[in-house]
Amino acid sequence: MTEAHAIDVLVAGGGPTGSTLAADLLRRGLRVRVVDKAPHAFEGSRAKGVQPRTQEVFEDFGVLREALAEGGPYPPAGLHVGPVTAPWKMQQRSKPTPDVPYPNILLLPQHRTDAILHRLLGRLGLHIEYGVALEDFAQDADGVTSTLSTGERVRSRYLVGADGGASAVRTATGLGFVGETDDSDKTLIIDCAIDGLSRDRWHMWPKASAGACPLPHSDQFQVMIRLKPGDAPNLDHAALADRFHALTGLKLRDITWVSVFRPNVRLVEHYRQGRVFLAGDAAHVHTPAGAQGLNTGVQDAYNLGWKLGQTIAGAPDGLLDSYEAERLPIAANVLGKSSELYRSLSEHRVSGLKRGDEERQLSLSYRGGPLAPADAPATKTLHVGDRAPDAPCTAPGTSRLFEIFQGPHFTVLAFGPDATEALPELTWPAEGAELRRYAVHSGRGIDRGRISDATGQLTGVYGVEGDTLMLIRPDGYIGGIITSDWAASFATAAEAFTPR
Repeated sequence: MTEAHAIDVLVAGGGPTGSTLAADLLRRGLRVRVVDKAPHAFEGSRAKGVQPRTQEVFEDFGVLREALAEGGPYPPAGLHVGPVTAPWKMQQRSKPTPDVPYPNILLLPQHRTDAILHRLLGRLGLHIEYGVALEDFAQDADGVTSTLSTGERVRSRYLVGADGGASAVRTATGLGFVGETDDSDKTLIIDCAIDGLSRDRWHMWPKASAGACPLPHSDQFQVMIRLKPGDAPNLDHAALADRFHALTGLKLRDITWVSVFRPNVRLVEHYRQGRVFLAGDAAHVHTPAGAQGLNTGVQDAYNLGWKLGQTIAGAPDGLLDSYEAERLPIAANVLGKSSELYRSLSEHRVSGLKRGDEERQLSLSYRGGPLAPADAPATKTLHVGDRAPDAPCTAPGTSRLFEIFQGPHFTVLAFGPDATEALPELTWPAEGAELRRYAVHSGRGIDRGRISDATGQLTGVYGVEGDTLMLIRPDGYIGGIITSDWAASFATAAEAFTPR
């Protein structure tokens, strides 16, 4: 193999998880390839809910405006009970706040999410290699040699399996995929148009175990029909139309995608095996309830990307171990929540329709993990490992903290005169992600390296009461809170992240 074929990371799987990871690696200047055994991009609506935290991730990548333009709000449910359609509010519509700019779930069919991310990859100079499967790989101390279905052998520093629930990468590792699949419980999912059905409701027919959710900016619905045990559905389009008509009295047409879903609840034993990593459905599969699977996968990638970049630049290998330590507990909790919601729906309990703060994934924290010691300093509102919230502020060209965080860099905020004086003395390596330094002050004047918090909202949201340095990781989580012994304490907080 010639050196020209060597790359930093080979990603198997071009769905939302693999695409997010590839985009993050590319903006760090790494050499990346993405292969996908499918002949083309996914064409269905399947995972259609983009949670608030994932919207924040998309804003960081500069694609949220596209997502908001192509998506829309979830409609209220309409329960069809005999001749009556009863309205039901599945979730509270919340207003944006200074710390949570996107408080509500976004209805966005998965094929549009994929397309938005694929366009981003194109702008970064990468195109997914469809019809190319990863068939085998072997790893050693220096990298991974992968064999593709084309016969090509690819040498990479790392391999990431983001290739779905039937992951070839996971299978080849031999890691257990613990959980269960209920083959007797199947649901039809159909993308289609429906004559005579209003588009202002997520229609549900409880007795028929059927539902139809209108997809934004189209005449399509996502139809779901729960099958009875032993029911082997005829997937011919005319037969599907007849089945839906028998259940609801309505006519569906123009079917563009059909799938048969089985509840599959599984979690891989480990997210890492040497230089091979698993992310998204390759590591955890969920019920569809609560719109958690795609979101958890995107955030896996968001967690892993900067760690791979820093490690390739020379950071300790242990940083990569923190990927599993931080993400596996999150996936385990999400699996439990989505399974609970699905059981409620299975038993026709109204509670299964309710959605609240837990599903939004804004409160997920890595507190107590290897990068966020439980005994680390804290503010009135935040601990190391928590999501770094947004806040209004004024700086050259920006009016929000998230605009300052946007990009693959670390950020340090200095509150108070002593912390501000220490900013230039903080050591940071030239390799890897850069550190951007900002002094927060209460005046109105702004210049380079200074943030105006004239309203006090930023300081209030962050719960800062005295001189403090706040280190923000590239994935928008707090990496350190320093309140004294500035240079030495900052170096200690950053040593796990930075190249040696």
